[in-house]
Amino acid sequence: MKATKILLVDDHPMVIEGISALLKDETSVEVIGSATTADAALKFLKRTEVDVVLLDINLPDQSGLDVCKHISENHKNSRVIAVSNQSLPSYIQKITENGGSGYLLKNTTKQELLQAIEMVMLGKEYFSHEVIRAIREQKQTSETVTITRREKEILELIADGNTNAVIAEKLFISPSTVDTHRKNLIEKLEVSNTASLIKKAVLLKLIE
Repeated sequence: MKATKILLVDDHPMVIEGISALLKDETSVEVIGSATTADAALKFLKRTEVDVVLLDINLPDQSGLDVCKHISENHKNSRVIAVSNQSLPSYIQKITENGGSGYLLKNTTKQELLQAIEMVMLGKEYFSHEVIRAIREQKQTSETVTITRREKEILELIADGNTNAVIAEKLFISPSTVDTHRKNLIEKLEVSNTASLIKKAVLLKLIE
């Protein structure tokens, strides 16, 4: 049986060495190259046929999300499995939108990594158990969080960087009312500060 050809793309050489060592004795797969930048990875793909690209999302010269899209559009025979420290639903969604076939976290086991490679080579998708859990939690949260029209207005103005005083002036309400709405939003979204509030609101698509 022909071994699946693997390209490792990660900006940390130790991660590349670790995955290479993990797969070294496996006859079903063969690591034929590695790259620490998006540019190096795309150059490698131009001259060498690869079955599966294990791709880090955070690269120094270009987002792995964009690299995934480029590969899916220009290298039809290569499948992409994202390998990341991040289990953010927005990243997971973007990988699938950009043509990726799977998503693993860097704490994955050798068994799960081999299973993911096997699945995508069969034309299927594979997401690690922790990734699936993150997607479910995000779905459950987005279904249970509801905000009023006024809260949405205030949330959007907060996201634009406006202070309580400016928001109050724009909406013809008192600064204390704005502050009450802000505190209610922080409680509803179960976060601890304004920065986390905005981040989670975007993830839940409460604001663009």
